[in-house]
Amino acid sequence: MQTAEMSLFIIEDDAYFRETLIDVMSLKGVKVEGAGSGAEGLAALRNARPSVIILDVQLPDVHGFELCQIIKRSEEFKRTPIILLSASAQYNDPRDRAEGLLAGATMFLPKPITMEKLWAEIEDLVKSR
Repeated sequence: MQTAEMSLFIIEDDAYFRETLIDVMSLKGVKVEGAGSGAEGLAALRNARPSVIILDVQLPDVHGFELCQIIKRSEEFKRTPIILLSASAQYNDPRDRAEGLLAGATMFLPKPITMEKLWAEIEDLVKSR
């Protein structure tokens, strides 16, 4: 998939991280839309068809695992890869990571993460599909 064909949707309450991702990916020719909460993200996803969804685990209104399950139950997104991100040391335990994957995530990555590392993971994920 060419970057011009790729689109990302990020649900992340850290506005700085969200806007940085949008700016960096835009420079790569990737369309990125974002939301700052689970409810806002679900509403905006109705009009989006992203190649990959990036989802923060700790959102202000819903747990990322729960939101991941909700998204994956939707017919239009059941095949869309979801990358879970978490800055919390709480989610460093392999059991928590497994729970995230069981919720439907394709990948679970720790924060902080460089944009280069995140881009490499996104590219590998899209290429493998």
